[in-house]
Amino acid sequence: MRIVVDGFGGDNAPLAVLQGAELAVKEYGVDITITGDENIIKKVAQENNISLDKMTIVHTTDVIEVCEDPTTILKEHSESSMAVAMKLVASGAADAFVSAGSTGAIVVGASLIVKRIKGVKRPTIATIMPCKNGCFMLVDGGANLDCRPEMLVQFATMGSIYMNKIQKVDNVRVGLVNVGAEETKGRDLQIETYHLLKNSDLNFIGNIEARDIPLNGADVVVTDGFTGNVILKMAEGMGKFFTDILKGMFTNSFLGKLGALCVLKDIKSLKKTMDYKEYGGAPLLGASKPVIKAHGSSDKIAFKNAIRQAIAYVDCDVTGEITKAISKEKESK
Repeated sequence: MRIVVDGFGGDNAPLAVLQGAELAVKEYGVDITITGDENIIKKVAQENNISLDKMTIVHTTDVIEVCEDPTTILKEHSESSMAVAMKLVASGAADAFVSAGSTGAIVVGASLIVKRIKGVKRPTIATIMPCKNGCFMLVDGGANLDCRPEMLVQFATMGSIYMNKIQKVDNVRVGLVNVGAEETKGRDLQIETYHLLKNSDLNFIGNIEARDIPLNGADVVVTDGFTGNVILKMAEGMGKFFTDILKGMFTNSFLGKLGALCVLKDIKSLKKTMDYKEYGGAPLLGASKPVIKAHGSSDKIAFKNAIRQAIAYVDCDVTGEITKAISKEKESK
């Protein structure tokens, strides 16, 4: 198996990319292709004692920046490290793609270079997030700000397949984000989506309010990309807020420091549970090949886990399962 990684995507590239790739090679035995400036990659690797064993470098000097118009990936930046990596996946030279670069550019590139699965209306950013007793998937996490009801049903279908195949969740529960539990709540989008999900083959448990999401209210939480991104960013902010409060509680006094020693193991366990690096990245469900969007500030552990996620995506043939489900959906209409 070969995973292609955008060598210059993310805040900590290329160093964190190379460190994560090295860890992935050692732990998973996977072959990795790194796209980007070969001279810089080799220099960074040498300066940081990073082995490039089982890594192939595909040279290109162009980089698409986070602040740029995502559509430039096909115009001004068609030879960027991200675009070149996507072309390798599209051509079959690699089995999956990983990048911590611009989310918008990844979505555009996945749609126009890698291409969508036939019948998929829009690919969706599917973010894995921690919750009580496990984790859940939020779809859409920000790829599609405006959605139609049938798009949300596809998001739910693809998310259910991922959670079953990758996270090994049986009878995946699907919840629709709304301002109340009643099926008459919400805007036209929520009301129409509710009825479509209710009549689908999915295990739809109804509407879910935001307060129930972190309490394991559903395995797949479905919403439009605008709402989903607000939920995601709010959760990130609250996580940092509580972390800062706990840090203050345990460091502001002698008794606090003493108490910290007593619960150090539990604190470390909680920190690991809440750490985005443990999940690696967000799959772009609906692309014809595995596309993983790593967090922009990913370090070596996050990159390693994003590559692990890409490997699991290929091994479990999530793309094939989604293709079959979408085809079945079309035939039933």
